[in-house]
Amino acid sequence: MESSLQHHFLIAMPSLVDTFFYHSVVYICDHNDKGAMGLIINRPTQVMLVDLLSHLDIKNLSEHLTNTPVLFGGPVEKGQGMVIHDSPAGWKTTVELSEGIFLTTSTDILEAIGTDNGPPHSLVTLGYAGWGEGQLEKELAENSWLTVPATEDILFETPPDKRWKAAANLLGIDINLISNSSGHA
Repeated sequence: MESSLQHHFLIAMPSLVDTFFYHSVVYICDHNDKGAMGLIINRPTQVMLVDLLSHLDIKNLSEHLTNTPVLFGGPVEKGQGMVIHDSPAGWKTTVELSEGIFLTTSTDILEAIGTDNGPPHSLVTLGYAGWGEGQLEKELAENSWLTVPATEDILFETPPDKRWKAAANLLGIDINLISNSSGHA
């Protein structure tokens, strides 16, 4: 493998009509010669954070939780919660993905989200997207995805329904003008 796509966005091409990935933006958390793992960052679910925390018996009274949806992170292990955030505070299972971007899979972070003790920015997802060895590279060769280095602005500040277009704009293109069919010369 020549280079890793960790800390990049995968932007679904308009021609990718897969149920899970249609118009998706995936933040790549890990990519190596064994495969890739990422989180879809633009698929809000009907579940609000306040409901998820209530289900888990986690006490957090932040008003932020009532207006923030849990995101569908991908079709693999749909019950697995993951939090992308911008604070290195000492939660049980936190790994640094890129300078200033972290992934936590332990529930202790959920007690702090939206409070002064929590990360300033976070996305909570259920499930993740995974690719086996060479699978993502094959999809890239088939023109299923565009790639671009990730930005914190799109990750944390851009509303989920605007992330697909905003990520494509990082490449200087209007994704809506790309044809739904692809060809190889």
